[in-house]
Amino acid sequence: MELLGTTMTSTYARPKPTPTNFLPAISTMASSYKNRFPHYTLSHSLTLPWRPSTYYKVASATPTLAPLSKSAPGLNPAQILSYPANRTALFTRYTPDDWHKSNLNNYRESESSRRSAERLRVDTSRLIQEKDQKTRKIQTDTSKDLGERVNDIAFWKSEINHEIDQMIGETNALSEVKRRLERALAETEGPLQVAQECLYHREKRMSIDLVHDDVEKQLLQEVDVIKSCQERMRRHLERTAAQLASNRAAQHELERDISDKQAAYRIDDKCQNLRNTSDGIGYFRGVERVDATISVPETWAKFSDDNILKSQGERVASAKLREDVESLLNATSNEMWNQFNLVNVAFTNRISDTADAKNRLQSHLAKTLQEIFQTEMTTEAIKKAIKDKIAPLRVAQTRLDERTRRPNVELCRDIAQIRALSKKSMKSTTPFKSYSNVSEKLRTPYRCWSTQRPTWSMTCPSRPTLFSSTRRNVWA
Repeated sequence: MELLGTTMTSTYARPKPTPTNFLPAISTMASSYKNRFPHYTLSHSLTLPWRPSTYYKVASATPTLAPLSKSAPGLNPAQILSYPANRTALFTRYTPDDWHKSNLNNYRESESSRRSAERLRVDTSRLIQEKDQKTRKIQTDTSKDLGERVNDIAFWKSEINHEIDQMIGETNALSEVKRRLERALAETEGPLQVAQECLYHREKRMSIDLVHDDVEKQLLQEVDVIKSCQERMRRHLERTAAQLASNRAAQHELERDISDKQAAYRIDDKCQNLRNTSDGIGYFRGVERVDATISVPETWAKFSDDNILKSQGERVASAKLREDVESLLNATSNEMWNQFNLVNVAFTNRISDTADAKNRLQSHLAKTLQEIFQTEMTTEAIKKAIKDKIAPLRVAQTRLDERTRRPNVELCRDIAQIRALSKKSMKSTTPFKSYSNVSEKLRTPYRCWSTQRPTWSMTCPSRPTLFSSTRRNVWA
């Protein structure tokens, strides 16, 4: 409603209060419209919209002109008329033809609108049917595709499960071979220690018996053979440990793949069985714009196929390694047994030679002792004979001494003098010394035999028993 040609966007001036806050109180705005009349000239056009610079708000109550009419001097309420009604009464006048034409136009527009609405209804019905058929077809095709996907997942699940079972069996077999190899390696320490102890005890031989014979050569060869077998076993143990790690890695990849396959199978099977009446279906806004896929069917199948091929390759390598370990165990067992037999044969020959030499030495010792006894008896007889020659020696020496007192030319070297001198030389102690030397020479081998006798029996009698007990359980 306008008041005497004025617009509703008139601005009412009022003194600007001093604001205490950022926005003025509502009571200030309400009181500004009471008993206020503009008392100074407006500084802007009345056609501009009313927008106070400090605060504006849409009032809940429609403002009236009562306060202004009361405050305006010389203006009676009866003179205030409805301005829009006056304008209509003065300017809006139509003829009957205009009225009929207007109705005809309305009829034509109504028919055109109804025809458009009918066409729209037909098109909408057809579109609804088409979309419904298309939706049903897409849903059926999607369910079929999900079924094929579930079948593919089930196929790869069965293949991976079969490969996992094969890999577990191969890993268990390789672990058993590894345990056998470790046990064989540990049990080779016994024969090695026996061979080294034999070499150590043989170093206790003395004198000429400390000989580098065939037994010592075979013992050294046995030590080398055992150490060589141990080194090969350790290398195969390292290879076995590495192969076990590879087998477990391939098995882990298969188990992770089968876990993913099981989750995907459960989800796709659930999606395949979903219907329009199923529980749990709902709207998920924007889910069609989310592309979380990281593979396509070709790469998806290739991933599982690569895992299976890798597992098969590891199984082939593991089987070959098991064969190598079995061959190594047989080869090392044969080598050690052959060398063990060669050492025992060398020991047997050496013991036989030593026993034969010992018997011969004992025979010679008995003869030597008998000769020593006879020599000692002869020595005693010589002593007795020498003792018996003391009186004749005294007689001969007395004669010579007396004959030295002959005077002058009577000191003649006659036959009697010569006989007396020769008789004295025959009574000397030279034969006794000769027999004493012979006796000492005969006693020397006896002393040597007495000191060397323990060495002749040093033939490692405990070796066959130790080796037999050790070798019996090495390759069990």
